Amino acid sequence: MKYTRNLLPILFIVVVFSFPSNKDISEAFINVAEVGNPAVVSILTEKVIESNYHHFFDPFGGQIPKDQYRGHSMGSGVIINSVEGYIVTNNHVIEDANEIKVVLLDKREVEAELIAADPPSDLAILKIKPTNLSTINLGDSDKMSVGEWVVAIGSPFGLHLNHTVTAGIVSAVGRSSVMSRNNFEDFIQHDAAINPGNSGGALFNLDGELIGINTAIATDGFSRANVGVGFAIPINMVKRVMEDLISDGKVTRGWLGVSIQDLDEGMAKALKLEDRNGAIISQVIKDSPAEEAGMKEQDVIIQVDGEKVNDSSNLKNLISSGRPNDKTKLIVIRDGDEKNLIVTLGTRPNEKDLTATYSSGVKSFDLLGLRVETYETEDGVLSMVKEGVKVLEIKPGSPADYENIHQGDIIVEIGKNTIADENNYNSALEDYSLGDTIMFRILRGNSPLYIAFEIN
Repeated sequence: MKYTRNLLPILFIVVVFSFPSNKDISEAFINVAEVGNPAVVSILTEKVIESNYHHFFDPFGGQIPKDQYRGHSMGSGVIINSVEGYIVTNNHVIEDANEIKVVLLDKREVEAELIAADPPSDLAILKIKPTNLSTINLGDSDKMSVGEWVVAIGSPFGLHLNHTVTAGIVSAVGRSSVMSRNNFEDFIQHDAAINPGNSGGALFNLDGELIGINTAIATDGFSRANVGVGFAIPINMVKRVMEDLISDGKVTRGWLGVSIQDLDEGMAKALKLEDRNGAIISQVIKDSPAEEAGMKEQDVIIQVDGEKVNDSSNLKNLISSGRPNDKTKLIVIRDGDEKNLIVTLGTRPNEKDLTATYSSGVKSFDLLGLRVETYETEDGVLSMVKEGVKVLEIKPGSPADYENIHQGDIIVEIGKNTIADENNYNSALEDYSLGDTIMFRILRGNSPLYIAFEIN
């Protein structure tokens, strides 16, 4: 007892003196501002807007010439590569802009080039001439905890308030369905003050690491100003998107080929589940990666590569963060039992094709009016080609139909690109649009030939 009484004052002193002082906390915020401010930029955009005015005095209902005026908007961005001059921002900051300028902390104003944008994640990459630029370290947003301090830097309400620094805490993580269920959302929710103009700006942790890109605020519906509910795209999602945008100019995402939904209390009870975590499959698309892996309706996906699935939005993010041809391990609950499945991810179609695919229950026809699958050589059959895609079906009246493409043709080249499988084929098609001329090298009955035609 005597030993314990003597020890207590010592423990009390250690605890008191190990707790950070107000000065220590202030120094942490000051350091973040000093590190972060030089890497944050203001983004000025200009676009030409055309208006049509009906000529009420024209008996033929004509129109006066289009009136043009220049619209201006402002947002923020973050330098993520000072050597190459790359800046990350929100897509909605630069969307449809005819001219983009970047204002640096030292008041330099420079022209910016749009490298690429990805509307589903609301991210875009700009490039400026890399001269004496500052950059920051990228953190790990998966390590963020609710209650952790964060610092936001951006340009709310205009250039005269650029590099405004605000602080708050992480209010929640994994927020989705904030802007649109069609988007890829896994937001960090925080209460650091952000307002119009902060979009595309930085969210830092107290180590001065970039852990998010501020994107949106929630309001009461009557005001555009901050009410303590802000959202940032986590930096781990940003890393994945910006790598694709910089290297390929587009984001290629993994695809499972299922319709999914959240579990409600009734479903969980009917399926005898312990909780409502996971996502239930309501539709398996014909010829999709999911069907090939043996997935079925009513399967409940609870894990993807060892990571637990919270709901359908979480599952969509996990799958789309993978890449085509990735072999992904899923754990599903089927008839009360857990099953391990390995699925080779496909390429996620664009939104238009995706809607058509889920509406019909089968893979939709592509831009050319074709439905194809990866070609596999049959055992015991001699063939001139070992890889390519096989034409399964041709849409009547499509460009491919008019050009006499046959069911069973094997496509081995598009332009100068060798086609090894369905993913190669889909990637090659993304470089074409209506009005372009495309050339195939195909194998028909062991006879190679070229076919070229205009896409219309």
